[in-house]
Amino acid sequence: MFSTNVFRVLSPPTHPTGTEYDPDEDDPTLEPSWPHLQLVYDLFLRFIESPEFNIQYAKDLLNQKFIINLLDLFDSEDPRERDFLKTITHRIYGRLVAFRPFIRKQINNIFYTFIYETERHNGIAELLEVLGSIINGFAIPLKDEHKTFLMRVLLPLHKAKYLNAYHPQLAYCIVQFIDKDPSLTVAVVMALLKYWPKVHSPKEVMFLNELEEILDVIEPTEFKKVMIPLFYQLARCVSSPHFQVAERALYFWNNECILALISENVQQLLPIMFPALYRNSRNHWNKTIHGLIYNTLKLFMEEDQKLFDCCVQNFSKLKDSENSEVEEKQRKWQQLEEIANINAKQILKEEG
Repeated sequence: MFSTNVFRVLSPPTHPTGTEYDPDEDDPTLEPSWPHLQLVYDLFLRFIESPEFNIQYAKDLLNQKFIINLLDLFDSEDPRERDFLKTITHRIYGRLVAFRPFIRKQINNIFYTFIYETERHNGIAELLEVLGSIINGFAIPLKDEHKTFLMRVLLPLHKAKYLNAYHPQLAYCIVQFIDKDPSLTVAVVMALLKYWPKVHSPKEVMFLNELEEILDVIEPTEFKKVMIPLFYQLARCVSSPHFQVAERALYFWNNECILALISENVQQLLPIMFPALYRNSRNHWNKTIHGLIYNTLKLFMEEDQKLFDCCVQNFSKLKDSENSEVEEKQRKWQQLEEIANINAKQILKEEG
């Protein structure tokens, strides 16, 4: 009954692809036959959740073909249908233990197609919600196949153009992995830095949100391994002309967990951050950023006054050196212009 009424070829996507489509702005296309489908979904969900549900009988009917057809429906444009599918998939995964590897494999295949071929799928967020619960139940130590899934599927999902459609669910899955196996931290953070957006400020804010979630659970020993490249990236974010990026990066200094990590490693981190903080305390166009930078500099100064003074002196020397270089370049250009003028006059004289 369920297969006959629900399994179908989905309609072609109604939304345009490319820059015209924005999942945050465009309204979803609702399934015209939803009143009928809802009854079927609701009945099937009650059937799976029933205490009288017989797993042995179900194995013959809920086979691999059924699972494939069920997961294919996650590409439906109707969010109500995807919500039911999410719940049903989770219930099947929980009750039919023998099908768990196959379900994970099929979800992986959907992600692979999305990442490397189409970059278009309506149900990525819902599938990640299902995976979030699955990852939460993984036994420790993690199996190699689970680590491979993290590296080859979850992390490359950060490359997609419409990351905003599923980023909260993706970040939750990533943090779950780090929480279960801290040794994965370096690989995760370095992958984030590799995929860091260059010209997409809203996406950059999402990366900063995820980074803060990771730093909330990171082990101090793992933090030491990634802090140098990580804080160079934070310094670039603080220097961003986009005020939301700079603001989000500076909010890291409102997080007690991050402040504790910085305090333990201030000797290495303050010299990295100081030039960006000092320059933008004077040059950034947004007044809110000025206030946040002032608070951040104050925290650093209270943490280690001697080191702070040393950074001020080093920065002054750096500025003097930069000014000298600029003056030297200007002097050389002036010399070239003078030589060019002399040569031009000589040529005109010879021609005359």
